[in-house]
Amino acid sequence: MTTETEASTAIAAVVDQLSAARSSRRPCAPVRGLLPAGDIDAAYAVQSAWVAGQIAGGARPIGRKIGLTNPAVQAQLGVDRPDFGVLLDTMACLPGTPVDTSRTLQPKIEAEIAFVLARDLDQPITGSVFTAAEVAAATDYVVAALEIVDSRIAGWDIDIVDTVADNASSGLFTLGEERQHLDGLDLAGCAMTMHRGEGLVSSGSGAACLGGPLNAVAWLATTARDYGQPLRAGEIVLSGALGPMVAVSAGDTFHARIVGVGEIRATFAKEAHT
Repeated sequence: MTTETEASTAIAAVVDQLSAARSSRRPCAPVRGLLPAGDIDAAYAVQSAWVAGQIAGGARPIGRKIGLTNPAVQAQLGVDRPDFGVLLDTMACLPGTPVDTSRTLQPKIEAEIAFVLARDLDQPITGSVFTAAEVAAATDYVVAALEIVDSRIAGWDIDIVDTVADNASSGLFTLGEERQHLDGLDLAGCAMTMHRGEGLVSSGSGAACLGGPLNAVAWLATTARDYGQPLRAGEIVLSGALGPMVAVSAGDTFHARIVGVGEIRATFAKEAHT
């Protein structure tokens, strides 16, 4: 049995290892061996400790991201659940401004639907879990988004503990400027295509995201509440990939279109900024 002191020491060691990978820009070995096997609560404790350090350094939390929403990806990693991470203002990239790849280690990109909340999701109306209808009622609008996921673990050699501890493999993100309200919008049926230059590199639909993005955000609202971090009005929620993620290289330009939601572009600078 792991004592409280041993657990705290292990959590601090993982935070240090992941932080060193970020600062040195050198991916590290998997961290799962430093925590009790399969202990997702310990992994979220690592995530919370890292986020707290970022906030202490001046970063501002502005939302959440949901990962592992695609059943095929879950099967690949041997997990049976999604995960979530925290979005900080330092992760946001302005539309039209080239993204500096030196801000990441092993970037991949995926197209998503981002929610912006109008109301808190801190307590379901009935029962113990939030419903898709409650999420819809609490949503101000949705936009197309590109998430640049990243891993501090070398070679993306991750399991659920690694990715949760690493803030759900968060990197950067950018949001589209077309705001859509949910009235009459079938998010599960929204088709997505993403091109690199002229070539199609990813496609899918809202149904690939836990059966629909509203379901994904309902899962997040329930899980975040259970961890004492309920979703709040004004937060951005990246609801999960609508298609396969794609590796990113300097100089790449991506264009994603989500039918009924909007379009979003991201260009990656050819040369890293120093």
